[in-house]
Amino acid sequence: MVIAFMASLSLQAGNAAAAIKSKSLGEFKHWSAHEFREGQAKTCYAHGEPTKMTGKYKTRGKTYIQVTHRPAEGTWNEVGITGGYAYRADSEAIVTIDKKRFVLFTDKDTAWAKDARQDRILVRALKKGREMTVRATSSRGTVTIDTYSLSGFTQAYQAMGRACKRR
Repeated sequence: MVIAFMASLSLQAGNAAAAIKSKSLGEFKHWSAHEFREGQAKTCYAHGEPTKMTGKYKTRGKTYIQVTHRPAEGTWNEVGITGGYAYRADSEAIVTIDKKRFVLFTDKDTAWAKDARQDRILVRALKKGREMTVRATSSRGTVTIDTYSLSGFTQAYQAMGRACKRR
């Protein structure tokens, strides 16, 4: 997996204007771990991309999931899934990890857990799971199903935890 990208996590960090260069913490099968700084504040994240993408679309942007720690804000385990398109307004993304089902709300091009508790439950499932699918609908009505391997997630999660001092 080639992960040498400019992390525009600034959307998740609340600053949509800046793209920030990330430092790799390692690649782990289908996942990678990264960190970056904005001033003194460090952010760490695990990043995964689909192994399979289905849907009747002509073009689509970057599609990925990230789990983020922002210690300076007291934010841990924030799960964000970027669909590569704008999601249908007021829609949900259905995440299935092995046989467990989660419903995430969508906002523009990202799907989110409803609260920190759901984020923690989702991360536990990501650690234990083998495969994740994300079923969602674009603003144009196109249904997509993205499949992610969870092989390497736990190692990427541990690497970002060490970097951001999460025990």
